[in-house]
Amino acid sequence: MYNNNDNNHSRMIKRKRKRRLRKRAYIILPLIAAFLGVLVYGTYLYIKADSVFSDSYEKDGREKSALRDERVDPKFDNVSVLILGVDANEHRGNSEHSRTDALMVATLNKDDKSVKLLSIPRDTYVYIPEVGYETKINHAHAYGGPEATIETVENLLEIPIDYYVKVNFHAFVDVVDALNGIKAEVPYEFKESNSMDKRDAIHLLPGEQLLNGEEALALARTRKLDNDIERGKRQQDLIKAIVNKAASASSLLKYDDIIEAVGDNMKTNMSFSEMKSFISYGTSGSDLDIEALTLEGYDYQPGSTYYWHLDDVALAETRSLLKNHLEIDTSNAEESTTQNAAPENQKESN
Repeated sequence: MYNNNDNNHSRMIKRKRKRRLRKRAYIILPLIAAFLGVLVYGTYLYIKADSVFSDSYEKDGREKSALRDERVDPKFDNVSVLILGVDANEHRGNSEHSRTDALMVATLNKDDKSVKLLSIPRDTYVYIPEVGYETKINHAHAYGGPEATIETVENLLEIPIDYYVKVNFHAFVDVVDALNGIKAEVPYEFKESNSMDKRDAIHLLPGEQLLNGEEALALARTRKLDNDIERGKRQQDLIKAIVNKAASASSLLKYDDIIEAVGDNMKTNMSFSEMKSFISYGTSGSDLDIEALTLEGYDYQPGSTYYWHLDDVALAETRSLLKNHLEIDTSNAEESTTQNAAPENQKESN
């Protein structure tokens, strides 16, 4: 005998199942679409980064630092990176022989996922092996490019410099703009030239504020009301602000512009494969531990030229700190740097 109630019950069960399936589809399909979107975007960024950064690669003629027994691999080893900020512009025509306006050494410890960022004042009085006398460290690049600067810094700090990254100021401006600005503390009111050398084009007031690329550059460059040491500290703070914002989830969709900005204005001896090894420092589950350091010293003016003369005791402590962070055998470094020590009578005439 036909049971209409059973038939209606079956139809109700089928309708409920369909509704549940539709609800699941409404949830699952957007997730699949989002996953595919991320996958496509990630693939696009990877291909673009490979292309852009590969174009920025240049050989420096070294298989490894002279202070290394063997070549290092940033996937497994602690390494150092020399960061050269070059005040070069096309309208100046000085890209090949410009002086460094910012000079920093970053040592990276793989196990701790920590970075020590040392700022070297541009007027630091050092021996430059390329020319064989003592003068300002920012002259090294003008004498022999990144290679001469690397040799000078290795001789000064007694640690190997494994990689270098040379960027001009346009990269700094473009990266900050790609991030829609960064927050920074402006210590005092000042006026500064912009990246195209237009005098007093940037006017900033004191206080914490959101800075665009040109404003951040002006803050990084100025030293009108203080000195090179404070200037170096500001540069370190700005770099940390850029790194932290770039590593935030809110900046994921801006990576395309960041890659473009950096790639157009950078030269490095680091391959794209080696660059990828540093990603783990920014994805370790917490904010990247960056300790800012500087080189202590005092004003020194034996003639008409001003220098920053390093304090020997503080310099020895900094050398030891960096060596320990890199976990390197100091005997090889001490032997090599002793061979490159400055002859006492070979100094730049003032």
